[in-house]
Amino acid sequence: MVVFGIDPGYAIVGWGAISYKSNTYKAIGYGSVETQAHSDFNRRLEYIYDELYSILQRCRPDALAIERLYFQTNQKTAIKVAQARGVTLLAAQKLKIPIFEYTPLQVKTAVTGYGKAKKPQVMEMTRRLLNLDEVPKPDDTADALAIAICHIQAAGSELRRAMFRKGL
Repeated sequence: MVVFGIDPGYAIVGWGAISYKSNTYKAIGYGSVETQAHSDFNRRLEYIYDELYSILQRCRPDALAIERLYFQTNQKTAIKVAQARGVTLLAAQKLKIPIFEYTPLQVKTAVTGYGKAKKPQVMEMTRRLLNLDEVPKPDDTADALAIAICHIQAAGSELRRAMFRKGL
């Protein structure tokens, strides 16, 4: 199974592709799509779409896992992140890649076993699970890998299989 994780944003979109076979995780690629501050927002969205579409087309994952949006105090930022997230989902949809969403709590629990884990703990466990020499930078990239790990954990669970059978 190959899972593509996305940490959505409009300045930096973290991405990571993980293969999972025989109870072993392997990072097969990761990085970030970064846009220029103060440039036209619509051009930023177009750039994010084009870059992610190209990466997804090369990778051809079995699933895309993305962080579910939660509203913060800054509505303007949340709306822009939602728009960037939308073009990311469109890229996956155009390539017929199944999309799954996870909350930050679900990601922390899947990666560390503790839903209130701090960011450095999640990043270190992600590094360990993928047997990497160091935590990927920027942080958004490590977050995307953690989101992919979360999907792999959930995809193998009895709850997830039951949800698929019932069409939930």
